[in-house]
This record gives sequence, C-alpha cells and structure tokens, in this order.
Amino acid sequence: MGDQKFPRKTYSSPRHPWEKNRIDNEREILEKFGLKNKKELWKSEAILASFRAQARDLQAKLRTENPYARHQFDLLIGRLNRLSILGEKANLDDVLSLNLENVLDRRLQTIVHKKGLSRTVGQARQLITHGHVLLNGRRVTIPGVLVERSQEESVQYNPDSPVNDEMHPIRRSLASGKEETPPAEEAAAKKEEEEIAMEEKSGDEKKEVKE
Repeated sequence: MGDQKFPRKTYSSPRHPWEKNRIDNEREILEKFGLKNKKELWKSEAILASFRAQARDLQAKLRTENPYARHQFDLLIGRLNRLSILGEKANLDDVLSLNLENVLDRRLQTIVHKKGLSRTVGQARQLITHGHVLLNGRRVTIPGVLVERSQEESVQYNPDSPVNDEMHPIRRSLASGKEETPPAEEAAAKKEEEEIAMEEKSGDEKKEVKE
C-alpha cells in the first residue's frame, strides 16, 4: 500500500510532453469538462487505462477457460454498468472501445452541470468545491468523484447552502436563462458607457462652437 505520507501517483504523465496534436486535444477536453489542470485529465486516463488493461487480461484468461475469469468479467462489467458507462450485456470488446469522454461524463462536476444545477461546467466545479452540492445526502467537495447511476438522483443543492434559496442570483439566472453579470463587471460596463456618452456630448459641443 505504501507510506500514507507518500502515496503513489494515480496517473502517468505523457512520455512525449511536447506533441502539438495531443496538447491541442487536451486543451479542448479541459475546456469542455471544466477541468482544473491536466493532472485531472491524466487521472481519468489512468482509470480508463485500468478498465482496458483488465479487459485485455480477461481476454487471455477466458480463452484458457480460467475458473476465475468469468467472475472477474462479471465484476468488471458490473462496475461499468453501475457507473452507467456500459450496459449489462456488454462484452470485452465494448470495454476496449471506451474513450476518455465516457469516463469524464460520470464525474460529479459533469453531472451537476447536466442536471441543470449550474449555468456552466466551470460554475459546477465552483459549487462543488465550496460545499454547495450533496451526493447521497453528504456534502462532497471533490469534482472528480465518479457518480454511479443509483446515486445520480441524489445530486442536489446542500439545504444549508445559500444557493438552495430560489432567490439566490445563481438560481434566478438558471430560471431566467440569463447569466447574472458580476457587480464589478456591471460597474465597469456602466462607467464605460458614461465615458462614451461624455465624449459624444463633448464632441457635439465643439461642433456647435465651430458652427
């Protein structure tokens, strides 16, 4: 298990860190799923790689009629079924055909956004890390938790959170379909409008004097 002070890494970084195509692809995924950094992306890749490795290992064992292979196969498919990644009748080829987005779709952050509890996937992350979201009746502050199908209905606002109030700006913006403008941005925009109006007024006055 290793020393608790020095846990093992749960991901592997790319062997060739400066590949343009991979970097561009990773950037798109980071933006789409609102990931904080590439470490979170690599952790999801490690989970996917684990599923695939188990499937490849089981393919060889099933050919040799290993007595424990069928049990291990049922456990693997059962976990993927609980995570709503694959169905009950899936086979090993289905496991090997999984992609990274199949795993990222089951993150708590993605589920919160898909359930309409946030305007953006980035806002979903903020709600989770600030303790505004419950999973199975418990406050969860880790956006990367994988949510099982049976747990999905339990994802909701924390009753003790101010966001649970329907009059909260986030809730009002969700209800109206419009995103609330932060006070600082609203003040800056208003000031800019006033400056433009003053310039136009000054220009009109100069024009009148010349005439």
